[in-house]
Amino acid sequence: MFDVKKCLADCEKKMDASVMHLEETLAQIRAGRANVHILDAIRINSYGSMVPLNNVAAITTPDARTIAIKPWDKSMFAPIEKAIIDSEVGIMPENNGEVIRLAIPALTEERRKQLAKQCNKEGEEAKMAIRNARREGNDKLKKALKDGLSEDSEKDAEADLQKIHDRKVKQVDTLLAEKNKEIMTV
Repeated sequence: MFDVKKCLADCEKKMDASVMHLEETLAQIRAGRANVHILDAIRINSYGSMVPLNNVAAITTPDARTIAIKPWDKSMFAPIEKAIIDSEVGIMPENNGEVIRLAIPALTEERRKQLAKQCNKEGEEAKMAIRNARREGNDKLKKALKDGLSEDSEKDAEADLQKIHDRKVKQVDTLLAEKNKEIMTV
């Protein structure tokens, strides 16, 4: 017998994964104020293995326009600076021998629009993944209908799946609205 609840739960899990991926992606987009998450993708060669930056240094934001990186080992200054320069962060690190500072420049209006467009593109990809999960769920329900699931159960499950879909799309829209507000705030 086809388990409708399991099918709905699987679809919701896929949709949740899309929303979480979008949250992580949006956190890495620089919005003009200091955010340690823009450094999440940076990996440092530490004693022969590639590790995240936050494993070899303390990362703080002393003010809204500065990120301070204090390596735990003095020998890590050069690898950290090299990794930041080679990354897509686009900020030149300043080293005073104690702390590496990243001065976050104010965004130009053109750059803000580019970032907003990038965020909307990521949001659209998340919505597409959510729609695909809904479609897969509907396909499974249609197949289960042929295998003996009652039409009423199938229609109810489709309606529930649509409600889940709508809720997740609304979550994506909320995330995008927050990020766009953050980007456009001067």
